[in-house]
Amino acid sequence: MSRVSKRQAGTTTVPHLGFIEMSGRVARQHPISENRFMARPIQIASALVFLAFIGMASTASHAAAPPAACTKIVLTGQADASHEWSQPFGQGWLFRVLPVQHAGYTGWDLAVDRDPPAGFPDALLVATPPYYSISEREVATTFGLRAQDAIGWNPRSFHFLTDPDALREGQKQFRALGGTKIWTEKPEPSSREQAAEQRLLEINRKSSPGQFRILNARLTPGIADAAPFARKWALQSSRTPHTIAPSATGQATPLGELEGIRFSITLWLPKNWHAPSDLHATRASCPQ
Repeated sequence: MSRVSKRQAGTTTVPHLGFIEMSGRVARQHPISENRFMARPIQIASALVFLAFIGMASTASHAAAPPAACTKIVLTGQADASHEWSQPFGQGWLFRVLPVQHAGYTGWDLAVDRDPPAGFPDALLVATPPYYSISEREVATTFGLRAQDAIGWNPRSFHFLTDPDALREGQKQFRALGGTKIWTEKPEPSSREQAAEQRLLEINRKSSPGQFRILNARLTPGIADAAPFARKWALQSSRTPHTIAPSATGQATPLGELEGIRFSITLWLPKNWHAPSDLHATRASCPQ
């Protein structure tokens, strides 16, 4: 169960990083239980508080400072339920949109990886907590979200690492938080875990921001009632252009199905970033 711990930083308290389920690619690497995809109200509530806290903390931390300069890149693509989309964006990095590979659930995980891959966890997962519940990096019918709720949570914000050394260190500290036990057990508090969590927070302060926006979607709506935490996204789903498709099985399901999406991805990278020549990179203010 997700936990929230207070960490003093002046007068600021930081919610516990927690743990989250991993990408479809990871599901193939680590055997995990059905519980990975089930909604846990306390976990989800804690995760949403964490996401709101991060947004407020980011705004406060930049309020008195002029915006820094970034290299801005916009990627566009489309993905369906059975095919991965990927795009290099420079300096050996690759953005990936990965189908969730688990029976009964549909959607995609967002990932940033090295080319060739640097292993688990990827650079977006490490830099986008919470790790133990609902997250902006998973556009899917997991944690009680229906297909229409998933497209209503739009756009989505995330962070990712762009330093290979930072990724290696982040992977090391992530494993120190619980390793493969995170799939079946809640982490036990210990000085080792606390040190790893603090180190991850320090690493992630140097991460880059990004945004994932659904431009169009094809889905079969779920027939279950919207979960209380998802009602806002359910109402917002009409703002995301989409096409209703018949169920692949011919029968309606509680969560529905996400069949395909067209999207744009905006990345704000370090100002001296070397982007591929086929990408239109521009100088822009970093997000506040």
